[in-house]
Amino acid sequence: MSEDFTKYSINTDIEFEPLKLLDFPSIIASCKEDWQNVGICRVNDCVVRLGVVQGEFHWHKHDKEDEYFYVISGLLYIDLENRTVELKPQQGFLVPKGVVHRTRAPERTAMMMIEGYTVKPTGD
Repeated sequence: MSEDFTKYSINTDIEFEPLKLLDFPSIIASCKEDWQNVGICRVNDCVVRLGVVQGEFHWHKHDKEDEYFYVISGLLYIDLENRTVELKPQQGFLVPKGVVHRTRAPERTAMMMIEGYTVKPTGD
């Protein structure tokens, strides 16, 4: 059974080059989809992504990369196999590689994610 990823707008291209000012309120305002993921910049072997989301992502895991979430605005739930973590603005959470998880946002939520550059955002 394959997952339908068409409900997500995920751009893995890096949008901003080094030495550019990043105005997050403007970037967030430009996101119009219910589930949008934008590659912001690359930092060494990692990528910083901006997610502007509402609704839920599917269950997945990353076999080789950790994934860090930081909420800018809104409310984000990270479901794990045995518990749910609630993230409010200015809170972060690290999901280690190999851990099955999904994210849910009951309202429009902006978050930053930091993960390995080679990560497949929809999971392995």
